[in-house]
Amino acid sequence: MQAKSKTARGGFVPTFTKAAVPAHARAVPASFPKNSGANCTLELKVIPNATRDEVFGWLGGALKVKVHAPALDGRANAALTEFLASQLGLPRRAVILVRGDMSRQKVVRIDGVSLAEVRDRLGV
Repeated sequence: MQAKSKTARGGFVPTFTKAAVPAHARAVPASFPKNSGANCTLELKVIPNATRDEVFGWLGGALKVKVHAPALDGRANAALTEFLASQLGLPRRAVILVRGDMSRQKVVRIDGVSLAEVRDRLGV
């Protein structure tokens, strides 16, 4: 939702309210990785412009993933979700980017598998 606020010179500047942030992005808990039955949430450290797509391993509490696509116009995000879905044997719609559109630190929700299954399938 977008509101307008008046500036000192009489012009209007758009301001964004809390409703502008999607509800699923606000509801993400602070502890990662999270496992809730057949769904799990992972914190990722994504490296764009890599020589190839690969899961590199754990870096602290985050899973380090390298993607070949550049970080331009959401290409790296699309490549990330597609790569993770293919590695996990899931449809692309099962891997959802929850937070981190413009950041290397991202949070993804993976529907249909538990955290233990994700670790087994990715080999980490």
